[in-house]
Amino acid sequence: MEKIAITGIGVVAPSGIGRRQFWANIKAGRSFVKEITRFDSSKYPAHIAGQIDDLEKYSRVSERLLKKIDTFSHMALIASELALEDAGIDIKKEDPNLVGIFLGNALGGWMYAETELRDLYIEGRQGVSPYMASAWFPAAPQGQVSIYYGIKGFSKTVVADRASSLMAIGYARKTLAKNKLSMILAGGMEAPVTPYALLCCNTYGSLSQNNSAPEKAYRPFDRKRDGFVIGEGAGIMVMESLERAKKRQGKISAIISGYATNCDGIDRINPDSSGAQLARAIKMALLEAELKPEDIDYISLDGLAVDIWDKSEVSAIKSVFGKQAQNIPASCPKSMFGNLLGASGALDLIIAILAMEHDLVPPTINLDEPDPNGLNYIRQDAKEHKIDKAMIISRGRGGINSVLVVEKA
Repeated sequence: MEKIAITGIGVVAPSGIGRRQFWANIKAGRSFVKEITRFDSSKYPAHIAGQIDDLEKYSRVSERLLKKIDTFSHMALIASELALEDAGIDIKKEDPNLVGIFLGNALGGWMYAETELRDLYIEGRQGVSPYMASAWFPAAPQGQVSIYYGIKGFSKTVVADRASSLMAIGYARKTLAKNKLSMILAGGMEAPVTPYALLCCNTYGSLSQNNSAPEKAYRPFDRKRDGFVIGEGAGIMVMESLERAKKRQGKISAIISGYATNCDGIDRINPDSSGAQLARAIKMALLEAELKPEDIDYISLDGLAVDIWDKSEVSAIKSVFGKQAQNIPASCPKSMFGNLLGASGALDLIIAILAMEHDLVPPTINLDEPDPNGLNYIRQDAKEHKIDKAMIISRGRGGINSVLVVEKA
C-alpha cells in the first residue's frame, strides 16, 4: 500500500496546547494529573484526571459558536487549526470535495448533554437548547470542523473505545492510498471530565483510586498499579500522499507505512490474556510496512495499568519480538497526562513523531517496579535514542487491537 505523509500536527492536551509546549512538558516527564476541580467530584471513587483549564485562551472560535457546541468539538476545532498551520496549508485554496475528516472518540460530548438534560427535568422542554441534538453525539466534531472550513469530501467518525482515533487514522491512510481524497484531517478528541462521563468511567472499574497522590496515580506496567487515569484533549494531523506533499514542498513530519486492526473475540470487556490477536495485529502491521521486528526503534505502549491488559500487551510484544524486546525502547507517555480514551492513539502517535524528530524517547513516569518484566521500559527520564521507525499500540474494550507503524521522513 502507498505510504502516506503526515505534514501537520495539532495537539490540545493537559501537558500543553501546540506541539512546542506539549513536547517540552513530555520530555521533562512532568505529571499533569490532579484532582478534578470543574465540579464536585469528591463522592466518586476516583476523582482525579488530566484537565485543560484554559482552553479559551487558545481559541479563535466565536462566543456564539461556543454556545452551540460541546468541549470535545471545541478542542477538535483548535487542534485542526493548529494542524493546518503546522502544515502550512491554506484550506481555502483546496478543493473542498477532495478534503476529508476522519476522527475518533469513545464517549461523545457529555458536558453539553448533561447540562441540557438537567434543564429538561427542571424547566421542561422549553429549557432545552435546540443545539442539544447536534452537540453531544460522537460525530459532532466531524460536523463542526467540516462546517468551519467548508470541507465536503468523504469523512468518517470512528467509535471503538480507546482504539477509536488510531483506527480513524488507519482508515484515513487507506482512503488516501486509494486516491479518493487529496488531504485528510485525522485524529481524535475526548472530553470525559464531566459528572456523567466520570461516573461511566468509574463504573468501568479500572480507574486508579489513588486520589491522595494524583501525580503518582497512573502507573502502567508497575507492580503497584491500580488502574488508569482519564484525561481530556485532542490530537489531529494533516495527512496527504507522499507525492502531493513533495510536490507542494510541504514539511513531512512522518510517514505511515503500516497499519492493522483485529479483535480478540473473547470477552465483551477484557482482552485475551494471551495477547495472541494483538501479536497477530503487530505482525500484520509490520508486514504491510515491509519491516522486520528488529527494524523498530521505539514502541509506544497502550498501558492501561490493569493487570490483564498490561500483561497481555507485554506477552504479545515478546511473542513477536522475542529477545529483541529487551533492547527496543518502550514507554507509555500518557502516564503524565492521563488516558484520553478515544483520543489516546492520536496523542501517542503525535508523541512518537516528536520523539523521532528529536531522537529522544519519552518516559513512562511512576514506573518504579516493572511488572511484567521483559521489555526495555524507559522510566522516569527521557533517553536519547535514534528513532527512524516506531510502532504505536492502541486497544479497546472487548479486545479491539489497533497497531500503526510510522517512519521518519
